[in-house]
Amino acid sequence: MKTLDLFDLTHTQAADFLSAFTFPWEALSGIQNMILELGATLGEDYTEVSPQVWVHNTAKIAPTAYLGAPCIIGENTEVRHGAFIRGSALVGCGCVVGNSVELKNVILFDGVQVPHYNYVGDSILGYKSHMGAGSITSNVKSDKSLVTVKDGENLLETGRKKVGAMLGDHVEVGCNSVLNPGTVIGRGSQVYPLSCVRGVIPENSIFKTGGIIVKKEQR
Repeated sequence: MKTLDLFDLTHTQAADFLSAFTFPWEALSGIQNMILELGATLGEDYTEVSPQVWVHNTAKIAPTAYLGAPCIIGENTEVRHGAFIRGSALVGCGCVVGNSVELKNVILFDGVQVPHYNYVGDSILGYKSHMGAGSITSNVKSDKSLVTVKDGENLLETGRKKVGAMLGDHVEVGCNSVLNPGTVIGRGSQVYPLSCVRGVIPENSIFKTGGIIVKKEQR
């Protein structure tokens, strides 16, 4: 569950920021300010296309995409038609933000793919993680109470009403899955399509239909 257990911080511009937090959800309240501070330091490889919106000169932005402030779009990233970046989004290098995808208060590490009909809010997605078509992060509980992170019998209070999902490096989320508030998925794990996921999924695991969790076979 800890930040350094989930993420290789060499694959994000938010490395210094994230390294200050034991648990990644602790960083959510500071993403906006972090982006504003980082944006002011970016060099000539970035263009401030509108106030507090910085886009790398190699990024491809569809004309119908909406980029809300503040946000940073990294090198060789593609933002496709109809994408809706509401703001407070740091999108790394080599990412894909697809059609009808909505981002809000997020950090996407380098190589992240959210390519089709995804909602990602109040979440952090690790290096080369991938969300299948239609999969979403649910970031508010139905009773609007504060989100807790459940690890077996242990509950960790986040103190936040809005917490989406923390995806470790190389996580694969199957199509049309829902990651419930406070979901944490360890590095290298895989979620079957149509899954409803909650709590902590250990690294290098497979979350199967019915919530069955098995360890990946070593090859």
